[in-house]
Amino acid sequence: MNFASLARLLLLSAIWGASFLFMRIGAPVLGPVWLIFARVGLAALFLLAVAGWLGKALQVRRHRRHFAIVGLFNSALPFLLFAYAAQTVSASLLAILNATAPIWAALIGRWWLHTPLTARMLLGMALGLAGVGLLAGVEAAALPQGAALAILAGLGGALCYGIATNYTRTARAVEPFANAHGSLWAATLMLVPLLPWAPAVPTALAPALVAAVLALGVLCSGVAYLLYFRLIAELGAASALSVTFLIPLFGMLWGSLLLGERIGWHTVLGSLAILAGTALVTGLSLPAWRGRARQTGRA
Repeated sequence: MNFASLARLLLLSAIWGASFLFMRIGAPVLGPVWLIFARVGLAALFLLAVAGWLGKALQVRRHRRHFAIVGLFNSALPFLLFAYAAQTVSASLLAILNATAPIWAALIGRWWLHTPLTARMLLGMALGLAGVGLLAGVEAAALPQGAALAILAGLGGALCYGIATNYTRTARAVEPFANAHGSLWAATLMLVPLLPWAPAVPTALAPALVAAVLALGVLCSGVAYLLYFRLIAELGAASALSVTFLIPLFGMLWGSLLLGERIGWHTVLGSLAILAGTALVTGLSLPAWRGRARQTGRA
């Protein structure tokens, strides 16, 4: 991995780690539905502008079913669940719960695609479960009423990512940029019927809140997708997956620095257990990572 790829990996981790910070700012004021509608809508508009500049056609008729499935399980539903959780739990905890996505993907793959589970993967799942249990137990006792449900919502969001991961393994190949662009428009349209039932948005919004919503849509969704697909092209999907390990670290960092969230002993131990479990489940290791980088002509 060269310096430019490493810089992009760290930047993407910092951006996606910040998404939980922005949801923590926006969700209590706007509610999950309006916040996520703004997020996916702004991201779709941003990628529409990029597509026009690059001259990329979307081919909606050909891929509309695929865009709908990816939009539901990779954007609309998990974003809503994390935004619901963001009304109660910290940005740090949200980022840590997000890191369980590869574990969910392995479990779903075993049931759906009959992918074998090795002893290493089972150990990883046990570690991840122990980490979630530690976090859930301590946080639920320390936070206001509804914390347990919020943690379940965060885990549900990670579960959705696991479903999306396994679906894309079986679906017809679609160009990565079109995948992001089309699925974000699908997610935007899916949220429109929910808007009349969502609580009204306050008439006066603080500038910091508006900035958080814009950053969540354009930066954390639109720009982040472009960075992620660039990393996949440079390093391959397996190495790009290492971003999963860095997101919780940045999530805790931003939450501590900007929101004053306390990082307790249970946060550190729980996150280490989840990250170690995820590493075992995905089979990602430093020697293998370097080997893949060399195979692509990068050191």
